[in-house]
Amino acid sequence: MLNKLKVINGKLTDGEKPIRLFGLSTHGIAWYPEYICEESFAALKKEWRTNCVRITLYTDEFRGYCKDGNKQHLKELVEKGVNIAEKLDMYVIVDWHVLSDQDPMKYIDQAEEFFGDMSKRFAEKNNVIYEICNEPNNSGTWEKVTEYADRIIPLIRQNSPDALVITGTPNWSQDIHCALDRPFKWDNVMYSLHFYAATHKGTLRSRLERCVEAGLPVFINEFNLCEASGKGDIDHDESEAWREVIDRLDLSCICWCLSNSGDTCGVFAKDCTKLSGWTDDDLKNSGLIIKSWFSKFADEENDR
Repeated sequence: MLNKLKVINGKLTDGEKPIRLFGLSTHGIAWYPEYICEESFAALKKEWRTNCVRITLYTDEFRGYCKDGNKQHLKELVEKGVNIAEKLDMYVIVDWHVLSDQDPMKYIDQAEEFFGDMSKRFAEKNNVIYEICNEPNNSGTWEKVTEYADRIIPLIRQNSPDALVITGTPNWSQDIHCALDRPFKWDNVMYSLHFYAATHKGTLRSRLERCVEAGLPVFINEFNLCEASGKGDIDHDESEAWREVIDRLDLSCICWCLSNSGDTCGVFAKDCTKLSGWTDDDLKNSGLIIKSWFSKFADEENDR
């Protein structure tokens, strides 16, 4: 059985010793529900050697939870994914994927209903991490994110008092210095940094290093090696620079994304419809590189 996760002195631990989580994020589960299955999760654990999966629930996009999506079906998919991950001894991030809504307060009522329900369902589960806000942007200022968190986190804590919470930061989860300057009053919280290596380079890495060295608990819960659009070429030099920083700072990280999307960031080839047993020929270059990263991270975890 997995231990409950706890932030101690700015570092993620399993309550006893440091731990690094790493794995893949699903694409929007309304669009790619097929990957929410034991077959895929088991392959991610065994073949990709990962220990965490992120379940992405879009809020304001087509078929999003707060727009025209089937709320009951989406909740069932989230619960299915959490239960599969628990069976496989994997941690799982429940991602409330704020994006085009910009300000998480836009759908505060729906968020309160969702996290209230989910935290009741998962109250006894040690493997669940609540990502309450993916990528606030534009009108999604740190003041708005803090206002939102002060309503959502107490709901989660009522049912799951020890659960780890992750929150996005402004400017598509790049402005983590806002959290360093004005952290939440809540404990057991981590702050998101997202990067796409061909777009986000030395300036963002320097910000990350400064914040982590100052004691801010940071979780890189979305990254890839291409452009921020999810498209374009991989920047190999910048990717390696990011890997070095992740390794040196011992940070958890989640790759976007588990899909055969035609974009660079979808780790599977567009014509790959397999749900497991993926060969190197089934992977895009991004998938091949990330898989090798995760194998190295797994070796390092085993050596702790």
